[in-house]
Amino acid sequence: MASRDAPWRRIAGFRVVMSWPQAGYAPPPRKLVSLRARVAGLAGVLLVIAGAVTIGVAIAAQVYAPQPSPTAAGILGPYGGQAHAPLSRSLPVSVDIPAIGVHSQLLHLGDNPDGTIRVPSLNTRADEAAWYKYSATPGQMGVSVIEGHVDNYQGAAVFFRLGALRPGDSIEVTLANGTTAVFRVTGVRQYVKTRYPAATIYGATGFPALRLITCGGTFDYTTRSYLSSTVVFASLTSARRPAGA
Repeated sequence: MASRDAPWRRIAGFRVVMSWPQAGYAPPPRKLVSLRARVAGLAGVLLVIAGAVTIGVAIAAQVYAPQPSPTAAGILGPYGGQAHAPLSRSLPVSVDIPAIGVHSQLLHLGDNPDGTIRVPSLNTRADEAAWYKYSATPGQMGVSVIEGHVDNYQGAAVFFRLGALRPGDSIEVTLANGTTAVFRVTGVRQYVKTRYPAATIYGATGFPALRLITCGGTFDYTTRSYLSSTVVFASLTSARRPAGA
């Protein structure tokens, strides 16, 4: 007997409603995806996941150079208000900064053709600091300038931790005549390069002064350079002369 449910099949008394045609046949099975296509798809997914994990690990592992603390700004004058007598001219050989674990032989560098101060090679000399040969020798009256890189493409460089110095920390520069000029940090400051106070940093002083300089602040990935400079101000406080001198 015909009924309005007749077009639909019944199983165990339940009407079966499916999306295939009412002719009573299921649709043909879908074409199976080849094993090669499945493997390629799985490999692509794994590569995407691995890439994301690698980037995440690299970002998490990135280490940034310490920045100067506002409390370390200190003063620009002589340490303790007392200026030590200047030393005679002698070329610097090495620099030691115990508080941040620095020991470096000193290169002697001048100017680039455009008049800017030359810096050590980023590829081959990033672990060495350089004395600017047109400044006073360390301990002479006036400003002596030592510079170094904060990092390079492989990681931390010689002055990576320069921003961690504090007033009172010692800096020792060994001179060619055997004397060790001992300086004390009076201040650590950071300056945006577009407002770099050259007169403050390089200008004449009435005492033997030392400036340590490196890059700092934000890194601009477009220009591949830091936007600021970290500058350590120090003054001569004593000198150790070789035995018998």
